[in-house]
Amino acid sequence: MARLTATTAAAVAKTPWRAVVLAVAGLYFLVPLAASVVFTVDVPGQGLNLDAYARILDTEGFLPSLLLSLELAAATIALVLLLMVPATVALRLTASTRLRAVVEVVCSLPLVVPPIAFVAGIGTVLKWGPEHLSATPLFQTFVAVQNPDFPFVLVLAYVVMALPFAYRALDAGLRAIDVRTLVEAARSCGASMPYALVRAVLPNLRGALLNAAFLTLALVLGEFTIAQLLGFRPFAVWIVSTSGSNAQMSVAVSVLSLLVTWLLLLLLAGLGGRRTPSSTTDRK
Repeated sequence: MARLTATTAAAVAKTPWRAVVLAVAGLYFLVPLAASVVFTVDVPGQGLNLDAYARILDTEGFLPSLLLSLELAAATIALVLLLMVPATVALRLTASTRLRAVVEVVCSLPLVVPPIAFVAGIGTVLKWGPEHLSATPLFQTFVAVQNPDFPFVLVLAYVVMALPFAYRALDAGLRAIDVRTLVEAARSCGASMPYALVRAVLPNLRGALLNAAFLTLALVLGEFTIAQLLGFRPFAVWIVSTSGSNAQMSVAVSVLSLLVTWLLLLLLAGLGGRRTPSSTTDRK
């Protein structure tokens, strides 16, 4: 009883420090953001004015660049999950330490390679292809992946860049469940391996899948170097190209991009956390 009382007292004593740390962290993030918002809406001699944000919406290229980034993000998330979910589940089922170490190293390589070197290699391949493969059907492939309306080459680049984050998120989720038992139970009931993966494993990976999608979405919406050097214009490139002429508009664009990213993340979290009535009934 005395030990329990001491533990409770220690927890209560730590609570104010946690509140102080959270308050300091909140001020660290919110004060600059609030100052930026005030700077964009406070015009000397005129009071509050939203012209900076109105000009952003009227600026040419705003909506196309945002839609392009959303399309790239959706394609990247889908491709990353299609690649990483079966791979990570297979690693947990095989329990091969050596193979797991190899996959972990491969997925961590994008953190080691600088984006400048990465995009330089992509640009070299894109130039080499049309020069040496012009007489083959692969020439049209090189042309198609560089279509400005939907540059699939950016999706491939973003998939590689998102591998470290998606792998860590999925691996953490798989460590929290017994994948082998779930798959064996589903297979013993007559389910095929794909059906067992979809119906038994994926529902238990809801949090890990959301985390991987969050990180991938944030990466795609904020990535600038690769898109700029390859000559494409998604939302991040549009922000930089249109915000240099006016200081107030530049800050307004940054605030708007941050709000758009937050709204998308909240929407993704809301869709992922929503449960169907049938699943709720089944649990009951």
